[in-house]
Amino acid sequence: MSQMENEQQMKNGDAENLGAVLASKAEERVSVASNWKLVWWRFRKNKLALLSALVLIAFYIVVLVPDFFATQDPEATDAKLAFIPTQGINLLDGSNFSPWAPAVVGKRNPVTLRMEWKIDETKKIPIRFFTAGFEYKFLGLFETNLHLLGPADPKSEDRLYLFGTDRLGRDQWSRMMYGTRTSMTVGLVSVLLSVILGVLLGGISGYFGGWLDLIIQRLIELLQSLPTIPIWLAMTAALPQDWRPDQVFFAITIILAFIGWTTLGREVRGRFLSLREEDFVLAADLAGCSRFRIITRHMVPAFMSHIIATSTLAIPVMIVSETSLSFLGLGIRPPAISWGVLLQEAQNIQTIAQAPWLLVPGVFVIIAVLAFNLVGDGLRDAADPYGH
Repeated sequence: MSQMENEQQMKNGDAENLGAVLASKAEERVSVASNWKLVWWRFRKNKLALLSALVLIAFYIVVLVPDFFATQDPEATDAKLAFIPTQGINLLDGSNFSPWAPAVVGKRNPVTLRMEWKIDETKKIPIRFFTAGFEYKFLGLFETNLHLLGPADPKSEDRLYLFGTDRLGRDQWSRMMYGTRTSMTVGLVSVLLSVILGVLLGGISGYFGGWLDLIIQRLIELLQSLPTIPIWLAMTAALPQDWRPDQVFFAITIILAFIGWTTLGREVRGRFLSLREEDFVLAADLAGCSRFRIITRHMVPAFMSHIIATSTLAIPVMIVSETSLSFLGLGIRPPAISWGVLLQEAQNIQTIAQAPWLLVPGVFVIIAVLAFNLVGDGLRDAADPYGH
């Protein structure tokens, strides 16, 4: 055997040894990792779910500070500015980075006497980031007038209408920012309440059994057998018409949570029925742990990742439910702003023909629902880190 062949064999042997060492270290790393770390490692391999998570993070940043992202006061009305079309933003002016938006010019129709607006590309409105605008309380703590973007000269008459205006001349972009806060918060809070009810009642049903299990399961069957829309109609019709928007908001979240906990309750019951015979539960019982401690400290954490994945998939259902109720005039009502309230402006064909940009809130609903579903699917797959 030649010297060259010997060197090649030695290199191959070294490569195999290195591979074996790396594989051993990887196995050791997995064996000592916590369950949450294993879930994260697997979740981040799903690029689509990771991208959707970033989209949801962006949504909830808007939820925290919608005033910062708004360009105008969402409640300011001016009928003369009704149905202004959308303005696009151009980042480059020639070869230089200098954001600008085309101006909007209007002319009254001599026949209908209605203002007709169009984009004039020859007139440019300079745009600046982190500029001054209307005043608001940042996170409810202190007064400021700083906004993400706006006209370079806040004192000029130029305005930005990124999503156009509605029939009352209100800026749709600013209203979208505030609507995002309401709709995304309703979904999150409703699911949080549903999880508490589902885990509590499902856990009691599965762990104790007997007459408690019988009553809770009959309640679940009753709630699941009721038609959804009539229940919405009955419950929302019972809300006083003179309630403030925040009271209606709270009531809608309670209604959605009361209807939405049943599926998770059934799943939790099934998991408890299988877990209560496990060795670690019996050991905790023999050690003198209270039943409450056994449920909260031993049984629930054993499938917490599944609860999170299920909850993530339930949030878009709540968002669509709130949007549907508000669209039908049964949920959150003006002057409160939500995606459903904004979609009320696009209820007739004539309005859609004149101002198709009023359908933009529906696009936001679709994006949010898709993002939540993709994240939920990714979490559901990642919740079993040892699966293939």
